[in-house]
Amino acid sequence: MTDPPNDAGSPVMAIDIGGTKTAVAVVEPGGRVAAYDRIVTPNDAGVDAEGLWRTLESLLDKVAADAGSPDLAGVGVGCGGPMTWPAAEVSPLNIPAWRGFPLRARLRSRYAGLPVRVHNDAICVAVGEHWRGAGRGRDNVLGMVVSTGVGGGMVLNGHLIDGASGNAGHIGHVVVDPEGPPCVCGGRGCLEAIARGPGLVAWAQEQGWRTGRRDATGVDLAGDARRGHPVAESAMVRAGRALGIAIASATHLCDLEVVAIGGGLSQAGALLFDPLEEALRVHARMRFARQVQVVPAALGQTSGLIGAAALIFAADRYWNAD
Repeated sequence: MTDPPNDAGSPVMAIDIGGTKTAVAVVEPGGRVAAYDRIVTPNDAGVDAEGLWRTLESLLDKVAADAGSPDLAGVGVGCGGPMTWPAAEVSPLNIPAWRGFPLRARLRSRYAGLPVRVHNDAICVAVGEHWRGAGRGRDNVLGMVVSTGVGGGMVLNGHLIDGASGNAGHIGHVVVDPEGPPCVCGGRGCLEAIARGPGLVAWAQEQGWRTGRRDATGVDLAGDARRGHPVAESAMVRAGRALGIAIASATHLCDLEVVAIGGGLSQAGALLFDPLEEALRVHARMRFARQVQVVPAALGQTSGLIGAAALIFAADRYWNAD
């Protein structure tokens, strides 16, 4: 089935589905968010696949009404993986209710006659930052999310690179320490194993960091680092160094101009970015690699939604499937 062309004068319904939150927005052709809402992704044991789908439908109805129920150009979606791509039968690691859920088919049925395009949520962040964010005007951009996991997507020569299965740019599983901790992927020493929020919290707790909370997060850890807690500071250095090493490798491989980093842990600011820059400059030794700029994502919480909309608005650059 081939999607029909979109009407570039109409807005897009954009969806961003993750293990922590689900957000929906009506996005105008220039990238402005006309209406927006978000909910905590239902992950209770009693929530099944259909219950989660009905929750998403209710959110879509609400945001459409808030925007005045406009005619739409299409539907763009970023969703946690893994997924089959481009069919988008999704099995997000942090959403156990959906295993092989036919998300794209369901949305096509709901929005009959409109293009529906689904990609990995971290890839949509990369697309959003290239289209309207920190990578705007550059042709070679890596977008990253550092949060519960570490994901990414890559734009080279002005076009999104998908790879054989839609997973190109998945920098979270670049190995930065072969003797490092085990990773959820089954490997060892991946960037995600070291720099993702829960892994960093676990490491800090092993070193004696305590908050009195059982559900401490990477954001809590960054807050304590900002207040001068030595173990929390060391954890930020640990994450920053791992990121710098991975980015140096990616830059040598792909000749990047800009790396834009979003996600909850990126809000640590200089606590994360200073050790990142130090490690990057140690390991990025080729002259061309030393030109790369690493910056915070410019679009904040809307990066993924704006990137999802760009799958419709700028399909010539960001959509390479049916």
